[in-house]
Order: sequence, then structure tokens, then C-alpha cells
Amino acid sequence: MFTRVLSLSVAALMVTAFVVAAEAEKFSAKCLVAGKPDAKEDKNAEYKGAKVFFCCDNCKAKFTGEPAKFAVAANHQLVVTKQFKQTKCPISGAKINPDESTEVAGVKVSFCCENCKGKVASAKGDEQKELVFKDAAFDKAFEIVKK
Repeated sequence: MFTRVLSLSVAALMVTAFVVAAEAEKFSAKCLVAGKPDAKEDKNAEYKGAKVFFCCDNCKAKFTGEPAKFAVAANHQLVVTKQFKQTKCPISGAKINPDESTEVAGVKVSFCCENCKGKVASAKGDEQKELVFKDAAFDKAFEIVKK
């Protein structure tokens, strides 16, 4: 009897762990055009070898018509959705020092030195995001995650 109860308890625990893990992997992204937190996984476009997500077909059409206009938001979304990871300093392109980090638009960003970190930390709001996620900075500091 004890073995049976123990087996059922272990099975229930495994099912619970699986459900929790599935919830942790649930898709979540902001539409990079509208800024709404309801981007849908099936409303996407190819971008830099990965996918960017939208809330509707209208936003997708706006992006595909003028991707450069939305580059900062698109690059940011690529990192938030864990399709790209940081490998170098976005300011200098040098090796990053994990001790020189700050948060930019909800993303932990590391820099090579105090000066580069200070440049971004002293900027405000969208200017911070622009410094880190504009194409020139993004292309030298981030790379696609290999699956």
C-alpha cells in the first residue's frame, strides 16, 4: 500500500513539474509596432534569421513595409524573446565585463568598461534603448542563439 501511495505521489509531482515548466515556456511578447503586450506567436515576420512578433496583420504589414523604422524595437524584441544573446559591448564592440551591467528596457546589458556603461546609464528612456538596440550597436554586440 505504501509503495502504491508513494508511486502515485511521485507521478503527481512529475505531472505538476511538467505543467509548471510548460507555463514557464509560454509565449509572451510585446507587439513591436503597437507596443501592446499581446503579440501573437502566429503573427510574425522573419528578421535577422529569427522571428519578430505582432498583435495583428496591420502591425506586421507596417513593419515589413518599413523595417528600418522599427529596428530598435525589433532588435529589443529579439533579445527579450531569447532568440539573440549579448556577446560584446554594444558601445565599443569589446569583450564584456559582467560587473559593468545595467538594465535597459527590461534587459540586463553588460559593457566592457565603466565609461561605456556610464554612457548608457546617463541616457534617459528611449535614448538608452536606442544606444543599445540600434542596428549598429546590435550587430556588433548580439548574436543569434544557436539551437
